[in-house]
Amino acid sequence: MKYSCFSRPVLLYLIFCLVSACDGQSHANIKNSAARTKADKIEEILSLYAEYGGFNGAALVAHEGEVIYKKGIGFANMEWDIPNQPDTKFQIASLTKSFTAMLTLQLVAEKKLELYKPISHYLPDYPKFSGDKITIHHLLTHSSGIPNANNGVKKFRPNEMVDQFANEPLAFAPGERFGYSNSGYTLLGYLIETITGKSYAEVLQDKILTPLSMTSTGFYQHRPLIKNMASGYNKGFGDFFNIDYSDESSAYAAGGIYSTVEDLFVWDQALYSERLLPGKHLDLIFSKHIPDPEFGGHYGYGWELIDRKLGNTNSQIATISHGGSINGYRSSLKRIPSSQSSIALLSNTSYAFLNAISTAILGILYDKPYDFPLKPLALFMSRVVEKEGIDKGILFYQEHKDSDEYYVSEQELIVAGYRMLHVGKAEEAAKVFKLSIEIFPDRDNPYDSYAEALMTLGKNEEAIKNYKKSLNLNPNNKNAKRMIEKLLEVEPK
Repeated sequence: MKYSCFSRPVLLYLIFCLVSACDGQSHANIKNSAARTKADKIEEILSLYAEYGGFNGAALVAHEGEVIYKKGIGFANMEWDIPNQPDTKFQIASLTKSFTAMLTLQLVAEKKLELYKPISHYLPDYPKFSGDKITIHHLLTHSSGIPNANNGVKKFRPNEMVDQFANEPLAFAPGERFGYSNSGYTLLGYLIETITGKSYAEVLQDKILTPLSMTSTGFYQHRPLIKNMASGYNKGFGDFFNIDYSDESSAYAAGGIYSTVEDLFVWDQALYSERLLPGKHLDLIFSKHIPDPEFGGHYGYGWELIDRKLGNTNSQIATISHGGSINGYRSSLKRIPSSQSSIALLSNTSYAFLNAISTAILGILYDKPYDFPLKPLALFMSRVVEKEGIDKGILFYQEHKDSDEYYVSEQELIVAGYRMLHVGKAEEAAKVFKLSIEIFPDRDNPYDSYAEALMTLGKNEEAIKNYKKSLNLNPNNKNAKRMIEKLLEVEPK
C-alpha cells in the first residue's frame, strides 16, 4: 500500500547522440536539440501533475542561462476558463523575502545601515529590552527570536504591524538559533521605509524593478485592479473553490509581492551580476549564515541554501532557493549557480506539489532518473463511480490499493464519500466510508464519517456503534461525543 504521493521510481535517461561534422549539424543545433528533449520531458511531468490536480499555474525552466521551457498550465480564472500564460501574475508570498533582503543590503552598501548594529539605533522608539539586542543580521537570518504576530487581526500600516509584536517576549536570545519569522521581515520593511523616507513599494520600484525592467512585478494591494492577475483558489477533493478575498497586502515585506515566471527569470539572472549590488555584498546574501533545520540546509539573507536531490538518485547539487505560501497561491524559485540554471513555479491554487515537481525537473536537467507522480486512487475511483456505479468504483479501489501506480489517502477517500453525501447519495457515501474503515481500521475519522452516513440513512443504532468506535480511537473527538448524546435521546439505550 503506497502512502507517499511521489515514491515510484521511473528510470528515465536522456540519450544524446554525438554527430560527426559531416552531418552539417552545428554545436548550437545539438544544444538546442538537447534543450527540446528536456523540454518534452518537463512538459510530460507538468501535464501529469496538472491532470492529477497537483499543479495549476505557470512554469519557467532555464538551463545554462537559457530558457528551455516556459508555459502556463491550467486556468488563471476557472469561472471564465481563462488560461494561465507565462506573463500571468501571481502572488509570490515569502519569495518576497529575497527582494527585501536585497533592498536591505543595498542600504548597507550605501552605508545607511550596518548589519551588526542594534535596531534601536535606527528605531529609537522600539522597545529597548529587545531592540538593543537584535541586529539587522539577526532579522535577515531569522535568528532574532521575534515571534510571528498571530492574534488574528490584520494590520496594514507598517507601524501598526510592528506594534503587534514589538512588545512580545522573544522566543529565544537573538543569534541563538534559526526561527522562521515573518515578523522579522516585516520589521526590515519598516526599517527600509524609516531610512529612506519612502514606502516599501516605492523603494522596491526604484531600486530593483525599474533598473531590471521587471514590468510585471509589484507590491500587491487589495483594491487596485492588477492586469493579468490570476485568481487564487483553494482545493478540495477534485474541486477548486474561491479563496476568501481578504486583504493580503498585510503580508508586506515578508510576502507582499506579485510577479510572473518571466520576471523571476530576469531576477534570477540579475543576481549573477553586480547590476543591483557590489559583489562583496552579493556574497553576503548567498553565504551560509545559520543552520536551518526546518528546510534542511542553511539560511543566507532572504534565501535558503540547500543541497537538493537530482531526481530520485542520491546525487545532490547546491541550490539557492525560496518558496512561498499565501491564501490561494504557492511559489518556488530554485537557482542552481553551478550551471546558471533555474526553476520558477507559480501556482494560483493552495494545493501544489512544487517541491516534488522541482526534484523531477532537476533530474531531467542533469540526465538523472526521476519520479512520475502517483495517481490519486480516490480520484480515479470516483471517476469509475460516475461511469459505472458505486460497486464497480469500490472494486476498482480494492484492486488497485496496493498498486505502484497509485497512492492511497485517508483524507481523499473520506472527502470522496462526503461529496456523495452532500448531493444526497447517502447509500453510496456509506459504502465509501465503510471502505475507508477497511483501509484505515486504526483511524478514528472513517468510523465518524461512516456513522454520519448511517445516521442520514436512519440507521441510528449502527451509527452509535461507529461513533463509539471513533471515540475509542480518539477520546478527544468532540463531534462523536455530541452525536452519541444526540442519538441516545431518540434511541433506546
